[in-house]
Amino acid sequence: MELDRADITLLNAVQKNNRLTSEELAARTNLSPTACQRRLKRLRAEGVIEADVSIVSPKAVGRQVTVVVLVSLERERADIIDRFKSAIRNTPEVMIGYYVTGDADFLLVVTARDMENYEQFTRRFFYENNDIKGFKTMVVMDGVKRSFAFPIDEN
Repeated sequence: MELDRADITLLNAVQKNNRLTSEELAARTNLSPTACQRRLKRLRAEGVIEADVSIVSPKAVGRQVTVVVLVSLERERADIIDRFKSAIRNTPEVMIGYYVTGDADFLLVVTARDMENYEQFTRRFFYENNDIKGFKTMVVMDGVKRSFAFPIDEN
């Protein structure tokens, strides 16, 4: 799908604040509010906008600990990879999961109430999974930037 200048302006605006009114979007794009809504509907239908979400403060909901985990699998076979991807998708403590190249097979961002809660998670999610060769945990000291916004430029 080709994006024109108005689409790019809309996407940049809603990535920063998806609660902007149609009138506010219209002012930024030089389109009518109705045209903005039609474009957003099309961008959602075509999968350019995958979801409209709110970014919740982890601490406000009792998730005091955030960790980045590098996971290595025993073997890189399609069925093992697919099983682990499914486990990631079905585990609420895993906020982000990437299948990656390099020293690890997966990179996960995981939240927990405290370190004891994280230890319980590791026992359940990693130690009980025979497909996992090992994992390395890095505790996040400070969340410097949290965003899901991508830079979108005109080509």
